[in-house]
Amino acid sequence: MFSVYGKAGRVFRGSMEELRQVGPIARATRSNVVTPVGLDPQDQNPSRFNDLMAQAPAPSDTAHRTALAAYAQTGNPSMPRHPLTRVDAVMSKSVTTVAESATVDQAWQVLAHSRLGQAPVVTSGGTLVGLISRADLMRPDRLPGPDSHALAWRALLMQPVVELMWTPVPSVSPDTDIRRVARVLLDTGLPGLPVVDDDGKVTGFVSRSDILRAVVADPPLDLWT
Repeated sequence: MFSVYGKAGRVFRGSMEELRQVGPIARATRSNVVTPVGLDPQDQNPSRFNDLMAQAPAPSDTAHRTALAAYAQTGNPSMPRHPLTRVDAVMSKSVTTVAESATVDQAWQVLAHSRLGQAPVVTSGGTLVGLISRADLMRPDRLPGPDSHALAWRALLMQPVVELMWTPVPSVSPDTDIRRVARVLLDTGLPGLPVVDDDGKVTGFVSRSDILRAVVADPPLDLWT
């Protein structure tokens, strides 16, 4: 289930298909467009890539044989697998947020301290109102020129973060299918989605990196069922 939150609170709640019918959500500007794999039916044919995959040489020493044996053991069918299908299985539960009362300088400090590229913006009660990213804070068209007075930089740093954040912003409930979240991330260009409860309070964050980590963490994890 997806929701859209803005300064006025929740403005939408529904399925991914219904979300697409909502008024346009600003798409993140990207200098390099990355075409997602999987839209072309030929991408589903492994033989298309056979010529690109070099055959691994036969192991010639004990270390290689040991490593290969250990990897083979991980594929033991008797090992229980735990399918990952829901957001709550891959999301980051320890989420850093930015207060809606914060300035650009304060938001930047929060992101830098936590080494994050983005963070949900919330009210004093923890309700989602937007999403802020480093890219939004330092867009070239917003920065003072090299000859600008120091007061111009001060004015930028003291600007309210609510004037620069993405709002309204899509969010997702913990029980949503991961594939649907991935589809929304591709459609909007957002780096991730806040995870909220029924009251709109932020309980986590699911990013592209979270989904990619789930894909490569095998075994015993299996993303698709």
